[in-house]
Amino acid sequence: MTYLQRVIANSLIFISLSVLFPNQVFVESITMAILASFVLSILNALVKPILILLSLPLNILTFGLFSFVISAGMLQLTSNVLGNFRFGFSSFTVSILVAVAMALVNAIVSDHNIDKYADKR
Repeated sequence: MTYLQRVIANSLIFISLSVLFPNQVFVESITMAILASFVLSILNALVKPILILLSLPLNILTFGLFSFVISAGMLQLTSNVLGNFRFGFSSFTVSILVAVAMALVNAIVSDHNIDKYADKR
């Protein structure tokens, strides 16, 4: 999956979750969802590898489930960068659930793209 496809997929996830759960996930507008997706991708590229490296023993101990907590932390950091009144979550638990949903959707979309390119060969 290309970078632009991942940004669009994450933006659609943010918008759809804010429509499905308006009391838990807040996104001001479509442009804010796109901006949040860009900020999240930058934070995932710069900060997340350091956090994964620092929490490697805990991640091994929990069989990789702690990575959802790290992803939720990245979502909270994105919310703090953009402002909680523009893009935010009601609690850290909601952030973890959004991280799980994003991981599932990104895995499905990535698997679909792999199958699409594998059929062309």
